[in-house]
Amino acid sequence: MSAPDIKTTVRERYGKAALQVTGGAKTSCCESSCCGAADDPITSNLYTEAETATLPAEAVLASLGCGNPTALADLHEGEVVLDLGSGGGIDVLLSAQRVGPAGRAYGLDMTDEMLALARENQRKAGVENVEFLKGDIEAIPLPSGSVDVIISNCVVNLSGDKRKVIAEAFRVLKPGGRFAVSDVVVRGEVPGEVRQSMELWVGCIAGALTEQEFHSLLWEAGFEKIAIEPTRIYEFDDAKAFLTGSGLDTEVLAREVGGRVMGAFIRARKPAQAA
Repeated sequence: MSAPDIKTTVRERYGKAALQVTGGAKTSCCESSCCGAADDPITSNLYTEAETATLPAEAVLASLGCGNPTALADLHEGEVVLDLGSGGGIDVLLSAQRVGPAGRAYGLDMTDEMLALARENQRKAGVENVEFLKGDIEAIPLPSGSVDVIISNCVVNLSGDKRKVIAEAFRVLKPGGRFAVSDVVVRGEVPGEVRQSMELWVGCIAGALTEQEFHSLLWEAGFEKIAIEPTRIYEFDDAKAFLTGSGLDTEVLAREVGGRVMGAFIRARKPAQAA
């Protein structure tokens, strides 16, 4: 799978997801039978009622993540936050609340439909310290050293060039800036059939890095204080749910994948001074 092919498929799928939300439907990061269900093993039960009560319904419906980086990231008043792959804007709007009027929250997305949805959600929420940008996470349209915190929610795994994503994150962070993302990572080997499946790539599984791969990319880019903390481990029944509809042998592969795929919170810091 080439990086351009992956990008085209991701853009089409997430554009369709945005249109579904605009029509009032719950969506998810894949199109298997579990998607859109309340018990979707990847996207369900990530936000508290207190958090979602402050947001437009469409922002909640468009949540396609595998974690809640805004709850885990250490955000402070007056900081600048960037969400890579911001989708319908849920994490940007929550971040804007955390950093306050003196801070700013940027959302970056490549999908026109998602950007339109996010901007409408911003309008409904009446939030002014937010800006949604169109662009690729491999080429962030912000100056070097302009961001305090980078967050992301189940998006890095979708990129066909993760090394470039990490390098760009390092570039735009200020010295001492923090990388604090939720993503799907794997432990051990994932069967080749899963790795080769475009359906599962767009569904956040096939493109996931191993813990060691993620750690190595961050280290090579120059990050320090790297930590990868599991937040949700997907067992057999979960694996069976997200493999359904992929065209693969669900029962057999679920036994091989179960327990190896997990949602995780990945932390790292850009050194305060150059090495």
